[in-house]
Amino acid sequence: MCGIAGYSGTIVIPSERIERCLQLMHHRGPDNSAYRHWKNTAGRETYLLFTRLSIIDLDSRANQPIQVDAKWMVFNGELYNYLEIQREQKAKGHTFRTTSDSEVLLTAIADSGWQVLDKCEGMWAFAVYDETDGTLMLARDRFGEKPLYLYRDANGLYFGSEVKFIQALLSKRLDVNIDQVYRYMINGYKTLYKSKQTFFKGLIELPAGSVLKINADGWEASQKFWTPRIETDATMSYEQAVAGARERLIRSVELRLRADVPLAFCMSGGVDSNVLISIAKRVFNYDVHGFTIVNTDARYEEQDMVDCAVKELGIRHTAIPVNKHEFLSRLRALVRQHDAPVYTISYYAHWLLMQSIAAHGYRVSVSGTAADELFTGYYDHHLMYLAHVSNDSALHSSSLEAWNQHMRPLVRNPYLSNPNLFIENPSFRDHIFLDADAFARYLKQAWNEPFVETRYVDELLRNRMLNELFHESVPVILHEDDLNAMSFSIENRSPFLERALFEFCYSIPTRHLIRDGYAKAILRDAARGIAPDRIIDNHRKVGFNAPIFSFLDVHDENVKRDLLGDSPIFEHMRRDKIEDLIGKPTISESQSKFLFYFLNSKMFLEEFAA
Repeated sequence: MCGIAGYSGTIVIPSERIERCLQLMHHRGPDNSAYRHWKNTAGRETYLLFTRLSIIDLDSRANQPIQVDAKWMVFNGELYNYLEIQREQKAKGHTFRTTSDSEVLLTAIADSGWQVLDKCEGMWAFAVYDETDGTLMLARDRFGEKPLYLYRDANGLYFGSEVKFIQALLSKRLDVNIDQVYRYMINGYKTLYKSKQTFFKGLIELPAGSVLKINADGWEASQKFWTPRIETDATMSYEQAVAGARERLIRSVELRLRADVPLAFCMSGGVDSNVLISIAKRVFNYDVHGFTIVNTDARYEEQDMVDCAVKELGIRHTAIPVNKHEFLSRLRALVRQHDAPVYTISYYAHWLLMQSIAAHGYRVSVSGTAADELFTGYYDHHLMYLAHVSNDSALHSSSLEAWNQHMRPLVRNPYLSNPNLFIENPSFRDHIFLDADAFARYLKQAWNEPFVETRYVDELLRNRMLNELFHESVPVILHEDDLNAMSFSIENRSPFLERALFEFCYSIPTRHLIRDGYAKAILRDAARGIAPDRIIDNHRKVGFNAPIFSFLDVHDENVKRDLLGDSPIFEHMRRDKIEDLIGKPTISESQSKFLFYFLNSKMFLEEFAA
């Protein structure tokens, strides 16, 4: 896991910019830094910059940029099945001077071209320069776990793991994209990856699952190396679904335990993290150390479930309490680190979690990202499931009874208290933009953007889940996971984001996904006998979350002054409306989220637009 940056274009980048960029990259790779520079026969300059966080093959022989034949690579990520691919390459006569996954990947690319990525299992953003023809290739993994930003100007293409690296190579600040700020504040984080826009004008990300090739003359061509395969097997039984998911999930965890350093586990009281922890502990006898944010708000507190898992599994555990200490200054530092607003308050809490993991000496964390999007998990999934089975009167009746008993008491979104919501209106999505019209009135100018979603399949629930996986929820989580973890020189791994597991899960008939009011029915039963029954059988979904007032004391006069003081945000936002909001004795969950969005947008504009 590392930091990468680079340039392909017509100018020579001054050495002081290179050094400044490498300094900024240090947190992503504190173990080594280096760069290489080429000028091809067409006169085009190419730079590859790298800082290393040593995870596999800790020896300096595995430092980068790494060379195989005439190809050079900088690689951020992990090739989890590198041992299997290495065996294939050895069978073809290739030899290796390191035990690193990066050398295996570059050898496979040199042997078979970028098409070899189809058989690679891992997370990556990398650049490969070919000295023979002066071409540069950039690639990003299937699910976009590793970031790769791109910026083009008249002189060429800049790229990097973080925005600040590109700005260092450019030696200038990028202009803020105020439209993205409005999108974030009014419609929320689920809209941020529905287009190519970012928080800066002209800055985009290389699409997940794709390759960008730049030839010796600067001509660009992009191509997808992976397109999601979604083929439902209508004949699959529930038992087959459980067995297939179990087999693939165990294999995914096995691959992601590969490291030459110890791993830590992000832990909640929910199913997702505890399934991974239980597999690691009970199937592979891994010495698990779990880290948990302890919440004082009853809506999000799940200490009893955490205690149950710790005791039954016999694992080491560290709890990190939430608190208001230096919240505003810490959040501002995090906004600077992210080069963007922090997308949800959960990821302020997650940052505290990463801080503790780093303090205990770990360089790898494991998280439960994407279980909801593979197996179901959100409250609207239940209602879409009810719509899906509405033509089966017996199944619908039993499912509705279970929903009324187990789910309805937990639902806070007013729209989702109607079990017939998607039977009556399959296109309804106002629950996702809850109170957006009211929040738009906080702006000084009119702004509105209707909800849109990509059509992958005709079936309502599965299409919703795929939009969450590729556009709404998972890209946001991966963005925050990467930046938070790497700010403390930690690599984050997500075992649910595994190709074979994804393709199998989306072959499972929808009728199997929810049972007896339980979302993630397949995942729960796949882990039965491995994870504690009490956790598997717990209906309550909490999620990794925290209310803003766990951190922000709006009754503190200094805090009020900070929120309402002079700021570029008030060129766009009505100060009186914010003053009214923080003066309320209580606020709704959607207002709490909006206040967090406002606070982050304020800090972002002060740091990057002032």
